Parts: sequence; structure tokens; C-alpha cells
Amino acid sequence: MSTLAPAPPSRLRRVIGWGMLVAVLIGAGIVGATVSGAVQWTERDRFDPDSAGPGGTRALARILEQQGVDVEIVRSLDAARQAVTGSASTLLLPDSPFVSDAAFEHLADAADDVVVADVRSRGLRVLFNGTVAGFGPTEPVPPACDLEAAERAGAIVVGAALDAPEASGCYAVDGGYGLLWSEENGHRRSAIDATALFTNDALAQNGNAALAISLLGRHDRVVWFVPTLADADAEGAAPATLGELTPDWVSPAVVLLAVVAIGAALWRGRRFGPLVFERLPVTVRGGETTRGRARLYARGRDTEHAAERLRDASLRRLARALGLGGGVDAQTVADAVATATGDSRESVHAALVSAPVPTDRALVDLSSRLHALEAATGAALRPRKDQR
Repeated sequence: MSTLAPAPPSRLRRVIGWGMLVAVLIGAGIVGATVSGAVQWTERDRFDPDSAGPGGTRALARILEQQGVDVEIVRSLDAARQAVTGSASTLLLPDSPFVSDAAFEHLADAADDVVVADVRSRGLRVLFNGTVAGFGPTEPVPPACDLEAAERAGAIVVGAALDAPEASGCYAVDGGYGLLWSEENGHRRSAIDATALFTNDALAQNGNAALAISLLGRHDRVVWFVPTLADADAEGAAPATLGELTPDWVSPAVVLLAVVAIGAALWRGRRFGPLVFERLPVTVRGGETTRGRARLYARGRDTEHAAERLRDASLRRLARALGLGGGVDAQTVADAVATATGDSRESVHAALVSAPVPTDRALVDLSSRLHALEAATGAALRPRKDQR
């Protein structure tokens, strides 16, 4: 007997459901935007003088102001150029990829003193013709140089090790120095891994604070330059295209793969006709179902499951032949078969209940054994029926 399928929801109900979902998403977006605008976040980028996070430098900026040093924070290349052309000042210049080599060198030449923080190979190459040689040890290193600011600060734990033959060095480590400096006509240039020494979480360690104040507080004014992505556009250099960034063989390879994919789709693609509506339920012949399941078992190599199905069917037929009830278990049927046929109890139990069937050959042998047991049981019961 077939049952009626539930009626699909009406078009109006579906539209109302989707509309409510969209309204909820829009409401959640408005609430999130409102909360984000209302909250004042104090964490900014790494080594930012307005950041109170562990990687920020607000503590150093506040200490310099308490020492009477005017800290001017500039966040554009044009503002930095204007700031360094004023009164005597120290320029804190990060080695940022947003600033070109020419702009980096121009800012360094225009300032009275320059402290290159967040040192990279470009900054050392432009100012000192040097490189980053590695990293220092985890123990404090004494200055061991003639720079008064370093001697006053004492030992520090060196971050990046810097090497430049044209500059003097302090805090010697294997392969370089923790601080490079050169001085000409009263203008000093310094390079140090300030991101490992002058941040909020590291400033109070060893002589970090004293060294930072001595390097940056030489003049009454510090120009703290924080480059942004807009500075790269201000240089007037057009960004590289995808074709310029990839090797020459990439574009032909992509075109070839696209052609191959289209050809494979046309070759292997199938054209489906219109949908065919068929009334349900559909009657399927038992033989087709049996063969289909047999193919699935054979494809999956599931011999144990197939053996279980064979045993279940044989046990039901044997139970009916022996006149046992429908709820009898397999052990009872096996005992009755052993009694009727005279076979050993262990052999019958192995065939009907417990023998493993790991291979296809074992499955064929089990099928033959079950067929033989059913035939023997029928032959053993037949004389009794004739006597009746």
C-alpha cells in the first residue's frame, strides 16, 4: 500500500522564510557595525607609538615626552618630509617596504639624526652598505664601544645582528653587532632592532629604556614616521601586474590547461534529455533486487555480510522444515539439524553460525555446505513423513 507524500510548502511560505533570513542577516550586520564603531580599540599595528599592546611603543613615546622631548607622529611620506626640514630633530625611520629606496635615503639625508628601527637588509644597504648577519644570543651583551649612549645604557639582549664595514658597532655578537652607528658633521645615523628592544613588553628589560632614550632624546624633537600603504602609491610607481610577477611559462600553461579541460568536457560530456515523471510506488521484481545486492556485495568484497545473508535464509528454511517456531535462535536450529542429520555438532554450528568467510572461495564453499545441510535435513525428515 502506498502512502501519500507530504505536500511541498507553498511558494509564499518559501518567500517569507527567505525574507526573514535575509532580514536577520542584515540586522546582525547593522548591530556588528554599530558595536565596532562604538568601541575604541587601543591596539594598532606593530611598533606603533599609539599602540598600548605588547608590540606597540606607546610607553617609549610617553617616556620621551616626560623627559621634555616633543614626539611628533607622522603617518604619511609627505608629512615626514615636511617635519624633518624644520628644527633640529631625530627621525625614527622604520625600514618599511612602503617607502622606496630613493624616499628612504632622502629622509635620512634631510634629518639631523636618524635611528633606523625594524631594520632589514634594504635599510642597512642604503645607509651603511651592510646586511643582517643573524641574531644575537639570549643573554645580555655588554656594549664594548665608544658610543656614550650605549655605555650609559649598559648590557642588552641583542635582537638582529647587523654587519657593515663602513660603520662602527656596539654589542658585538658572532657575525655582527646589535647596534650600528656612524657620525659625520654632527649628524648621527644609527640602526638597531628596535622591535625586539623598545616595545612595551621589552622596554623595562636590562638597559633597553636607557638606550632608547639616549638614541632618540639627543634633540628636543623626535619625528616618528609610521609608513602606510598609501605611501607606496604616493611614490607614483604603478603596482606590478600579475603577468609581471609570474614566470613566462605560466600564461601558456594556463591556456593549455583550459583548452584541455574544455576538450575533455566535450569528449566525456553527456547530454541529458528532459526529466521523465514516473508514478510511485514502482514495483521491482525480486530477482532484480537480489542480483543488484549481489553485485554490490561482490564489488565491495564484503564476503562476511554475504555469508550472513546466506545463513539467515538457510536457518529460516531449516526451522520451517524442522517445525521450529519463528523466534528460535540459530544455536537451537543448528542443534536440531545436527540431531536430524547425524552430523557432528561442531561441523553444523560452524556452517550455520560461526565459521569465518574471509574470501570469495570460502563463500562458495559455505553456500555448498548450506545446500548440503538443507538436502540432508530434508532426506532425514522424509522417512518420518512417509511413516505417517
